[in-house]
Amino acid sequence: MERIRQVIAYKNYFIDFLKKQPEKVQNKIFKIIEIIETIEHVPETYLKKIKGTNGLYEARIRLGKNIWRVFCFFDKGNLVILLTGFQKKTRKTPKKEIKKALELMQEYYKEKHDNYEE
Repeated sequence: MERIRQVIAYKNYFIDFLKKQPEKVQNKIFKIIEIIETIEHVPETYLKKIKGTNGLYEARIRLGKNIWRVFCFFDKGNLVILLTGFQKKTRKTPKKEIKKALELMQEYYKEKHDNYEE
C-alpha cells in the first residue's frame, strides 16, 4: 500500500507508552497507524478529532473489551505527529490526558518555531 501520510513520534512519549503494552496491543496500534498512513479518509472508528481542541486527534485502538487512545495531530497536512497514549478505563477521555497532549503539541510547535529562528 502506498503511504499518503508520514507518521512520526514526538520525542519518546509514544514509544515509552508503546513499550509498556502487550504484544497484541502493540500490533493493533501498528495496524491503526498503517490505516492513518495509507487511507485518504480515515474513519472516525480509528481517528477522531477531539472537540474543543485546536487540531488534536485521538487514534482509537480496541482489542476485545479494552480501549486505548493515542493522541496525535497533523503538521503540514501529510505529517502526523504521535504524542502520547493511555488505556481508557472511563467513558470520557480524561481531561488530564487531553491537557497533557495539548501541552506536548504546544511544546512541539514552540521547538519547531525556535529551530527556524536559529
